[in-house]
Amino acid sequence: MTDTPNATTIEVPTTSKTYLCRVGAHILSQVGNITRETCGGTKACVVSESHVMPLYGMEVMDSLKAAGYQVVPAVFPAGEASKNLTTLGELLETVANYELTRGDVIVALGGGVTGDVAGLVAALYLRGIKVVQVPTSLLAMVDSSVGGKTAIDIPQGKNLVGAFWQPSAVIADIDCFKTIPHELFTDSCGEVIKHAVLADLELFKTLQKTPLNSGELDERAMANIVARNIRIKRDVVAADEREQGLRQTLNLGHTIGHAVEAAYHFKLGHGSCVAIGLCAMARASAKKGWCSQETAQAIEDLVRAHQLPYDTKIDHEVIEEYATHDKKRRGDSITIVVPTKIGSVTLRKISRAELRELIDLGCGSGRQP
Repeated sequence: MTDTPNATTIEVPTTSKTYLCRVGAHILSQVGNITRETCGGTKACVVSESHVMPLYGMEVMDSLKAAGYQVVPAVFPAGEASKNLTTLGELLETVANYELTRGDVIVALGGGVTGDVAGLVAALYLRGIKVVQVPTSLLAMVDSSVGGKTAIDIPQGKNLVGAFWQPSAVIADIDCFKTIPHELFTDSCGEVIKHAVLADLELFKTLQKTPLNSGELDERAMANIVARNIRIKRDVVAADEREQGLRQTLNLGHTIGHAVEAAYHFKLGHGSCVAIGLCAMARASAKKGWCSQETAQAIEDLVRAHQLPYDTKIDHEVIEEYATHDKKRRGDSITIVVPTKIGSVTLRKISRAELRELIDLGCGSGRQP
């Protein structure tokens, strides 16, 4: 795959495999040819959810058929609530009933939930078959479709059951943004802001000038921002595929964010929860002297400019309890990601008591939600 006037190709090298991400407008019609080129096989199972399949399923399946695949669908109910053991089991049985072989492929068509669940199905079925990620949400394009993390939720916490399973290709068509409700698109901006704080001062400045959800950015600008986010994640994943060190920095905002998400029973969007966690950690870090007050304020201001929540009134004991069940915990300690300045972060290993202190310092100033 090479760059074209309406698409950019980004290579993602990891220790387990190297694959390409295609980013552009009006490129869903390329899914079949890209899948054929990168995966081969005879059958393609398109795994999607009930909101996305009616929008894009036919175009993607037609593209796969034109590329010579026998195409079969597998659709589950939309929403984070479906990201569970029941859905996983049903999808595995469906794929088995379709008699996919190790040479065949799963095509994950949808947002982050679809990518996570379909990716885990691919990782588990026959001990691993190929998967092509076709993200249709901003959040999935800039984050979950790249890097090979697959997972489902269980009552004890988010993403606690999963596997690292890299896709064979990622195809991100920003034309899909046209069918995303403004509220959902806004929610996804939380991860874009996180990436800017993590590693890209220029992206941060771009977002300060024109919020991503303002409606003022054209297709080329949107595609460039998505591509910049993918490159940020690419650089981290290439250096640390299995989250033993550097990749943990991608969890910026997630320790408190995931706790808030669980406390809301996943009824508040992931990007919104990350925004809350990001601002909370920034405020606490400023009070601890780990970053300047100006840095913390700039982060909060950018979150607010995107109409995202920046604090929570959830009881601190509840946040602490959920946070200590997070998969980032190691024994009696937990690794947190601390912003030091815009575009730079550091990892700190802290105790549960220190975590509670940060929650007290960063959360509950009476702001929303």
